[in-house]
Amino acid sequence: MAFPERFSNLPAYAFPRLRALLDSHEPGTDPVNMTIGEPTHAFPEWVTRVISENAAGFGNYPANDGTPELQAAIAGWLQRRYGVTSDPAAQILPLNGTREGLFNACIALCPEGKNGATPVVLTPNPFYQVYAVAAVAVGAEPVFVPATDATGNLPDYASLPAEVLNRTAVAYVCSPANPQGAVASVAYWRGLIGLAEHYDFQIFADECYSEIYRDTPPPGALEVAAQMGADPERVVLFNSLSKRSNLPGLRSGFAAGGPESVKRLKQLRAYAGAPLPGPLQAVAARAWSDETHVIENRALYAEKYAIADEVFAGLQGYAPPEAGFFLWLPVDDGEAAALKLWREVGVRVLPGAYLARDVKGHTPGADRIRVALVAPKDDMQRGLIRLRDCLY
Repeated sequence: MAFPERFSNLPAYAFPRLRALLDSHEPGTDPVNMTIGEPTHAFPEWVTRVISENAAGFGNYPANDGTPELQAAIAGWLQRRYGVTSDPAAQILPLNGTREGLFNACIALCPEGKNGATPVVLTPNPFYQVYAVAAVAVGAEPVFVPATDATGNLPDYASLPAEVLNRTAVAYVCSPANPQGAVASVAYWRGLIGLAEHYDFQIFADECYSEIYRDTPPPGALEVAAQMGADPERVVLFNSLSKRSNLPGLRSGFAAGGPESVKRLKQLRAYAGAPLPGPLQAVAARAWSDETHVIENRALYAEKYAIADEVFAGLQGYAPPEAGFFLWLPVDDGEAAALKLWREVGVRVLPGAYLARDVKGHTPGADRIRVALVAPKDDMQRGLIRLRDCLY
């Protein structure tokens, strides 16, 4: 039997790699898991009640493009958060989690060629791994661009040669960045949007961590594009309730962009999508309309930021994250550090190299570990102290 070769060169996904590294070893003491970015704060108390009130909807096929109530709730949030006005029916597409959208947007929107050549998909390095597999799926050339201390932990796409930019069809950007916690400023977005206008490519803005920040709300790509008067199709925004509302299991996100882009996303989804069940769409509509629980959630992360800052005060190379809920800590070797932490003190973290790709013999993040600040506060503090005392 013949099998396709297109995915044959993909490395193992981060978490199977981590299990292969650690699971044959016993933890040094009671485990503290700080690997996956799965929020553990309580989700809003009304979630189960809204599901119950709308349970009859499980007896119907869900609205593929989202219910009008959910579309309107998302558009309302975009207006309140960014001052961006959107047509709910034409410019909003609810998703079954943003990973679906980040993948399918490449299929729906990346052209087969660009300026007579193979299209390029730009990806920060390190990065959320769905970006790379989306590029491979459409036959594009993924170009991995370092996002390191030297570039402010965001990719410097403007530094690429014209030959690459002329072929660029899509550029992924994550802000706040996973794993580094860096925030794209208004100036960064203006520069990138201007570059995209000049070279005629789309920006896929992954802003899933936008509501977890220290002091100042991160600016959004759609917000800046609207201020600039950019082509309304230039930016496609992706966001989610997973982090904002502590609802990773709800699998509710959305894409927002120009009407032609959203039309093409909807067309693909009509054939191959998996819409969110009706009762869960009702929960999502309520969640996007409520900020009280988000403010409370952000306050809990503020406490965790303060704990991390105290534990690592004076540590050379420690950079408090601007936003998100990960620490991106310097080590000599990420795999060796992760194994040492697990075997000696039972702390489970992710080697930075597992989130990156080797380019010309260099893997950004090979000298880092990603530490998730999602465990209950006391557990998190215990894990961070163990980590500090073991590695530093």
